[in-house]
Amino acid sequence: MDSTDSSGGLVVLAVDDEQPALEELAFLLNEDPRVGEVLKASDATEALRILNARSSRESVHAANAARAAGAPHPAAGTRVAEKTDVDVVFLDIRMPGLDGLELARVFSSMAQPPEVVFVTAHDDRAVDAYEVGAKDYLLKPLREERLAAALDRIIANRATAAPVDPVPQERDEDEVIPVELAGTTKLVPRSAVRYVEAQGDYARLHTTEGSHLVRIPLSVLEDRWRDAGFVRIHRSFLVALPLVTELRLSGSGYVVRVGSGPDTAELPVSRRHTRELKDRLVRATKQAWSQR
Repeated sequence: MDSTDSSGGLVVLAVDDEQPALEELAFLLNEDPRVGEVLKASDATEALRILNARSSRESVHAANAARAAGAPHPAAGTRVAEKTDVDVVFLDIRMPGLDGLELARVFSSMAQPPEVVFVTAHDDRAVDAYEVGAKDYLLKPLREERLAAALDRIIANRATAAPVDPVPQERDEDEVIPVELAGTTKLVPRSAVRYVEAQGDYARLHTTEGSHLVRIPLSVLEDRWRDAGFVRIHRSFLVALPLVTELRLSGSGYVVRVGSGPDTAELPVSRRHTRELKDRLVRATKQAWSQR
């Protein structure tokens, strides 16, 4: 365990089993004025030890008591506190013992988990990172400006999450989907997606700015995004219901128009999905009128 402390700023934990990579990451983090303290760990066990050491004794006791009562834990026998003062964990994926993805799942069992940013040499695990709630996905060799952008995102998320009044938020947090393009990971917000097109085991996300191919089956996105207003209209298409501007009968069956103006897309509606789509559109319209 090691740390460098300065007044204020984020408390971050860097985890990497390769010492040169760990030292470089810690150095770059220390160079950023928004970082107040950098902790280092060479594996998941040491990372958990640091998190526990920086939590209250009561917090650890509560977590142990919950597990003793039968609450399942993704890392059986691992002692984990409910909360810690570590704000962000910069985490490698491939490590001995618990790997980075497994460690991130352990964090999810905490009452107040730290944010997670993956730093890895492997560009094929972005979807898995998305599944465990990572805020960013950085590729090695790490670039200073890319790290700064990740910290920008973390700070922006923390500012948005900070309570400004006691009124509860009714809107769910907007998910982001990491997409790979020429060695760069771009985070596409779900709210920017107009419709999704199936392409084998992949899905193509269509936004007003273009399209992005991700390694996620359409059926997975259908289940995950149903409550966010996305509806299946065809075996190959999932659409954002609020963006549907027209449903009409054509010579070959029903079609929907998504969006308006030059960005309008016209998509087929299969017979088996027509009834559900009509019902969802009617319910959405009634709900909109009742709120006026």
